[in-house]
Amino acid sequence: MKIDKIYPKLNEIESEIESLKILILERYQVPKQWISLRGMGKVLVSENELEYSIKKAKKSLFNGNNL
Repeated sequence: MKIDKIYPKLNEIESEIESLKILILERYQVPKQWISLRGMGKVLVSENELEYSIKKAKKSLFNGNNL
């Protein structure tokens, strides 16, 4: 194959690979779902510590000093 025929063929192959990547990503994309961070937190820390941290975060968020 001559060089002037190789580059167009290479570009065509690269384009096909990109198309396949997009097709695969679209086909196997997992639908987004809401998750409960509280439920995940219960696995990692005690419920009392989790409740305390949530109250502390809410207080910090709604305090107004961080504006």
